[in-house]
Amino acid sequence: AMADGGWFGAEEIEFFDGGLFEDDRVLELSSDGLDILCRASQLDWSSIEPAIFGALFERSLDPSKRSQLGAHYTSKDDILLIVEPVLMAPLRRRWQEVRSEVEELVQKREETTSKAWVTNYTNMIQEEILGFLAELSSMEVLDPACGSGNFLYVALRQLLDLEKQVVTFAGDVGMTRPYPQVSPAQIHGIEVNEYAHELAEATIWIGYIQWLHENGFGRPTEPILEPLKNIWQIDAIATRDESGNLIEPEWPEADVIVGNPPFLGGKRLRRELGDRYVEELFKLYEGKVPHEADLVCYWFERARQLIEEGEVGRAGLLATQGIRGGANRVVLERIKETGDIFWAQSDRNWVLEGATVHVSMVGFDDGSETNRSLDGSPAEEIYPDLTSTVNLTVAENLDENRGLSFMGVTPAGPFYISGEKARTWLNAGGNPNGRSNSDVVKPYYTGTDLNQNVRDVWIVDFGTEMSLEEAAQYQLPFEYVRREVYPVRQKNNSQTCREYWWLFARPRPVMREALAPLRRYVGTSLVSKHHLFSWLSPEILPGNLVIVIAREDDYFFGLLQCRTHEAWARRMGTQLREADSGYRYTPTTTFETFPFPWPPGEEPTEDPHVEAIAQAARELVEKRQAWLKPPGATEKELKKRTLTNLYNEYPTWLELAHQRLDEAVLDAYGWPHDLDDEDILRRLLDLNLERAE
Repeated sequence: AMADGGWFGAEEIEFFDGGLFEDDRVLELSSDGLDILCRASQLDWSSIEPAIFGALFERSLDPSKRSQLGAHYTSKDDILLIVEPVLMAPLRRRWQEVRSEVEELVQKREETTSKAWVTNYTNMIQEEILGFLAELSSMEVLDPACGSGNFLYVALRQLLDLEKQVVTFAGDVGMTRPYPQVSPAQIHGIEVNEYAHELAEATIWIGYIQWLHENGFGRPTEPILEPLKNIWQIDAIATRDESGNLIEPEWPEADVIVGNPPFLGGKRLRRELGDRYVEELFKLYEGKVPHEADLVCYWFERARQLIEEGEVGRAGLLATQGIRGGANRVVLERIKETGDIFWAQSDRNWVLEGATVHVSMVGFDDGSETNRSLDGSPAEEIYPDLTSTVNLTVAENLDENRGLSFMGVTPAGPFYISGEKARTWLNAGGNPNGRSNSDVVKPYYTGTDLNQNVRDVWIVDFGTEMSLEEAAQYQLPFEYVRREVYPVRQKNNSQTCREYWWLFARPRPVMREALAPLRRYVGTSLVSKHHLFSWLSPEILPGNLVIVIAREDDYFFGLLQCRTHEAWARRMGTQLREADSGYRYTPTTTFETFPFPWPPGEEPTEDPHVEAIAQAARELVEKRQAWLKPPGATEKELKKRTLTNLYNEYPTWLELAHQRLDEAVLDAYGWPHDLDDEDILRRLLDLNLERAE
């Protein structure tokens, strides 16, 4: 009855239409279900917050599908953070201009004694106000990953609120107050999920009707819900043509794009979306979006392209904080090449699926906007890493730093064994080659072993190119790998992994060669809350979550552990999306760009600054070790004494030890001790560019 209006039993049902009620299929409900429905129907639903539909909707989804959708609940206040500067700010500025002009006309009308001029001024006032109302009612807004429509609902209410201000002002200056013309017809969305697609329509209409009721405009005439064909059910970044080829889809025409595209890390694309789709997606966006980039980057690139082509005026999109660095930052660099970033929140906490994550919000256009704001403060320019003081995005990789930093090995299979099993094998003999199993059984470290507690995990490592025949002669380790690793590797997508199943997927031969002559080497966790480096002994094999530096001297350790290097690493590395989870330290973007006081290998060994740094580093390490392993400490106490816990506490003795090291490093650069981080970064960038030339 709601589809067409009419009678249902003794109740007269109004004509709703809207397309939502075309399907009259009845769900079978048990007595419990009917009881729930009965109780729900007794509630007053007239003031429900439409934005909550996203949360209800997401809970009903298959968890494996959630990552492809922008349907997660976002509060109205959070959405306003991006809707206000991107959509509303230029409209409010324009209204202030119109209002000022109208107020001048009103003043002139009051001062004139000519009836003809009173009429002329009245006509001009109406023309100005109606002209702006026409602008408002023609403003088209698109959310290309709209989920259940939260962003669109908030955008519509903001347009209506501004229109009400204009209508009220029109009455104050003697005009007949116009009925609001802003409507859901101006709101456009793209959503791949059928349920979310229809729910978005309901969210927008309910929000619109609520606004009319709350602001004294009654409700729409029948049909109460006009068919809303503006929410397209398609894949926003890639769709198939009639021949089955993946192509970039057309987006609805719009003046402004706002939204919260799905958060899905680059490393999870294949697992979530499938190999075929991902390979075709890479080909489709070749040269525009790097293969390693997160899924959200495709929305940024598509919006940038539409702005460059003049189809869209402005865009404001939300992403994880990782958009600021690595492969993701390429899309922001492309935005700067063809337009500009005029507004951004570089790092903001955001609640996603119950967890607090780091996000960035970015507003961009063709370069027309001259008012720029970063993190709530005016900015002359916003760089692709979403900073405005020192543009580290122009820093270059330095040849002098190459060949020193490496990522650890990637096994790609269950090569790991317990320390107990490893020690049993080390004591066992009987290998046909007469060799000890210590050749291929080694302690294995990840970031947890460096910053938390050593887990006593070992690994079977047949090196970089040991043949099957050679490996089989280490009987116990090999049979373990044949039994546990072989079945797993036969399912691997890589032919090399399937064929050479007893070897690591990435055994890092260059790293091994660099570490071979050293009596120790430096290691740091790829991901860490604190900027921490540790000494590792040669027998330890680092995993791929450990970054190693092939140096054994205290001087170089001190440079890595100092504040100067930390300031650079935090800005050049990307922050993890989970709040308080730390930063990534990578060989390429972080280490190879850092300008040391002297190029590595060219340090003047007799220079007193070198020895001062080395001495400060030795003392720091000795004090840390004394705290980590005090004599007589129980096993329970030792578990609490980790580097992470130490730096969380950051006692005075540790602060003073770092201060001494930091001052020694600044002396080596010839810089004052009172520099703040931005001054340090500015000087480091100058040195980087000088070295690069």
